[in-house]
Parts: sequence; C-alpha cells; structure tokens
Amino acid sequence: MSGISIFMYHQVGTFRDIRTHRASYCDVGRFRAQMNTLRRLRVPVISMSDAALALSGQAPMPRRAAVLTFDDGCRNFRENALPILEEFGFPSIVYAIAGMVGGTADWLADAGHATPPLMNWDELRDLQQRGVEIGSHSLHHIRLAELSPVGQLAEMADSKALLEDGLGREVRHMCYPYGSYNSDSMRAAARAGYMTGVTCVRGAASPGFDPMALPRKAISYGDDRFGFMWKLFMKDAPKSGKIASGKPL
Repeated sequence: MSGISIFMYHQVGTFRDIRTHRASYCDVGRFRAQMNTLRRLRVPVISMSDAALALSGQAPMPRRAAVLTFDDGCRNFRENALPILEEFGFPSIVYAIAGMVGGTADWLADAGHATPPLMNWDELRDLQQRGVEIGSHSLHHIRLAELSPVGQLAEMADSKALLEDGLGREVRHMCYPYGSYNSDSMRAAARAGYMTGVTCVRGAASPGFDPMALPRKAISYGDDRFGFMWKLFMKDAPKSGKIASGKPL
C-alpha cells in the first residue's frame, strides 16, 4: 500500500437484503471490523485537511495513510459510525447537502430504497464540536456534469456559503454527487474556494493528482474484512486526469 486511501462510505447501520446501490450501505458490525483492521495494521487515519496539506506538499507525505469520508450526511452516521470512530480515535469528514439539511435522502426512492433522515443543523454543529469535518456535497445533490459551467459554480459556491453560514466555520472540501464531474466541475470547485474535490474514481491518492479530482475507494455492503484489506492495498489510480461522468451511488 502506498499513498493515501480515501475511503468512501454512505450509510452505516443494520440493513437487510441489499441487492442494488450496495456502495450506499455498510453494516455496522463490518464497519467496526474495518476500523479495527486499520488499527491492527497501524495505518494512520488522518483528516481530509491534513491529507490536502500532504498532497499539496505543504506537509510531509505519509508512506501510507487513510481518510474516512461519509457522503450525504445521513443521521445514521451519528447514531452508528460516530461512536465507533470516537472509540478508535479516528478523524472523519461528512459531506452534507446544504439545501437538504434536516430533510431526507429522497433520491434513493427512485431505486425503491428507504429514504433515511439527514442530519439537521444542530446535529452537524455537534459533529464539528466532536472533531468531525463537514464538507460540501453540493446544494441539491444533482449530477453536476449535466449542468452548465455557470450552474455548476452556483451549486458549489452556494452550498459552501450556506454551510459556512449555518456552521460558523469555513468549509474547505467538496464531494461530487454520484461521482458526476468534468473539467468544468474541477474549475468551479477551485473558483468556489475549495481545497479538494473527491470523486468515485478508484485508487489511492498521491501528490500527482489534481486536488479537485482525488480518487476514493468505495466500501460496499458486501465488503468483509478481507474485501476491505484488498481495497486498502489497491494500487494508485492513473494520474491521467480521468473524468467520471457519474455513478449511481
């Protein structure tokens, strides 16, 4: 393993008969086992901000490290993942959808899935007080690559402004919903003032990557300890600036 493995999670909890959108779910028991694997292998777990500094050359680059990211801001993060993260002393980042704070994950209904509640402003502020970073997952959770450059900038800039107003703290990191982004998205994220943008392109991140298109390793419902370890040691993604048009996550 080399570089920084940025792991992508969505919901953490107890789920039944998950056959589609499996990367949107992680069993809480398996999540605990995955965190224990990181500890037993002595893999440093660092914050997204520390990873950004290392990848940009502003801090020493670790030989190996992991970042734990959680998309959407579902309340079951607070109920199920956070106690385990605090037990292990691991930092994390939650990407919240600024225009849907306190709502529900309605987009999952199109696939026949339950629509879990999203955390409200008080809950997000509580996460900050407990050391969890909050990033932006856009304003409306839409496929950014399908928008015009002006529309993309509005989604990312307005989300950043709304989150910063509600949280009282700078929001420095962006996550592209559905993994949908293009070169316009990367330019818009930088123009909006983000330090990083994370994608669904698979692989570990190293200093050769554009900070607005960092790869991640998606954790799926079926990943046991061995599946997690395989992803942990997955080689770096190509540094070709690969653009993903979107994945149904």
